[in-house]
Amino acid sequence: MIAVDAAAASMRLRRRVDPSWPIFIGLAVFLCLLIGMPLGWLLFYAFTDRTGAPSLANFAQLLTDPTMVDPFVTTMTIATAVGVGCCLVAAPMGWLVARTDMPARRFVRTLVTASFVTPPFLGAIAWEILAAPNSGMINQWYRWLTAADPYEHLVDIYTLPGVIFVIGCYTFPYVFVLVANALDRIPGDLEDASAILGARNAHTARRITIPLVMPAILAGSLVAFLQSMTLFGTPAILAMPAGFHTLTTKLWTFFQYPPKPGLAAAAALPLLLITVTLLRAQSWILGRRGYTVVGAKNSDPRRIRLGPLKVPALALCLLVLCCPVFLPYAALVKAALVRTVSDALTLETVTLHNFRFVFLDFSATRLAMRNTFLLCVLAATIGTVLALVVGYLAARRTMRGSRFLGFLATAPIAIPGIVLGVGLFLAYTQPPLVLYGTLWILLMAYLTIELPGAYQQLQAAFHSIHPELEEASRILGATRLQALAHITAPLLRSGVVASWCFIFIGTMRELSAAILLFTANTKVLSVVIYDLNESGDLGAISVIGLTMLLITFGVVALANRMPGATASRG
Repeated sequence: MIAVDAAAASMRLRRRVDPSWPIFIGLAVFLCLLIGMPLGWLLFYAFTDRTGAPSLANFAQLLTDPTMVDPFVTTMTIATAVGVGCCLVAAPMGWLVARTDMPARRFVRTLVTASFVTPPFLGAIAWEILAAPNSGMINQWYRWLTAADPYEHLVDIYTLPGVIFVIGCYTFPYVFVLVANALDRIPGDLEDASAILGARNAHTARRITIPLVMPAILAGSLVAFLQSMTLFGTPAILAMPAGFHTLTTKLWTFFQYPPKPGLAAAAALPLLLITVTLLRAQSWILGRRGYTVVGAKNSDPRRIRLGPLKVPALALCLLVLCCPVFLPYAALVKAALVRTVSDALTLETVTLHNFRFVFLDFSATRLAMRNTFLLCVLAATIGTVLALVVGYLAARRTMRGSRFLGFLATAPIAIPGIVLGVGLFLAYTQPPLVLYGTLWILLMAYLTIELPGAYQQLQAAFHSIHPELEEASRILGATRLQALAHITAPLLRSGVVASWCFIFIGTMRELSAAILLFTANTKVLSVVIYDLNESGDLGAISVIGLTMLLITFGVVALANRMPGATASRG
């Protein structure tokens, strides 16, 4: 009896003094600093002069600077065109894959995933190889077929339409995934009922299918717009050589010698404000009018028979995928295997010169690979743990301020990468915490940028697990942290693996923040590729780019083979 009372008293003490709370509170403080410090310093520099006194001089200088008007107009033009174009292309493709009997639907989805994994700046370089006016492969083929003048070209990627086209190639997967997933979730009962009542396919689509999928289309167009507006790599590679700037490339110029941090901070705020405004507008629009499926178990989505249009529909999808996947990958392989990009690929011209240069002669590659892989693993691991804990606190509401933590974890979605880079540069290049010149500042940037996506995945997954399982372990004396580690996290294994891969891929692709934060000893592969593009070494870029793709695909394949990683997939 005494032993039982002692055990009960010990259990009550452990439940009263839960060692999990210091960890939870520490993570909350870290999250506040991670997001709050760069934004705070951004606002400070934007609204002060060089002496630190309050001032609007930076904004006055920007508003009176005629060189800032054109980048703003160009950025809005690109973002609008890409947003509209992606919806026009990706929405029909999503419908063909999700709601028709088109053959090879899973193959098409896989290829769209490949285009998502491809870094946009690498795709821009691949299209340089394909469509540069003089040396581009497409223009070479055109001159060979038509015997045209040596300086005549069919396409020129160094134009505003060229920039819009390339950005769209690597932005439409966001729209496709959102639309296809939304169509997958629409039960076939509604469309069957419409057909029974005599409605034709067109009427059913207009009255039922399109309204139900409209939130996904709206969300996809917004994502495409924001991605295009905040992208740095593609405009830097294609727009700057053509003689025009976007807002992100203009921001980058403020950090060239002599640096103008105040102007950079002031110029970054419009990007942040536009992003926040658009996200709020989306919530308002979807809140005003929504469509919800009410009911229990529903039938599978109804497949529309295409009949003789099956093959043309598949051909159309593959033709679209030539732009982000087939042609760019072929261009990278060809450029990697010849000494000069303009050389034809024959048995006589095949060489391993670029591979030897990248892996044996070019010391920056080894350092950048080590930095990149280390940052990817650390960001993915720390970010997944952080998203798991914050998602748990927000979903279970186990402490005061858990909703605020959820807001903080989601807030970075409104911070463009280039803006975050400016804020981190301003925050950590001065006491008390000088991180500039170390990998820590890059790690903080990657964590901040990738945290919202991982948090959203895991927070949604928490709602599929009843809290009674955790409460049972608590009754048996486990702390909240032990319950999370030993009960909840294993049940969420597929979501945890997906979040880890999401952060790993995002870190590998990131250039916007890295371009402002790197130093000679902290270069990553994305920055090395950008530097090599400045010197025109497209062969070495192709080798590094293909290596990045192989690493990314390999990590995803290994993650999918982990026990339990696919256990919850439907």
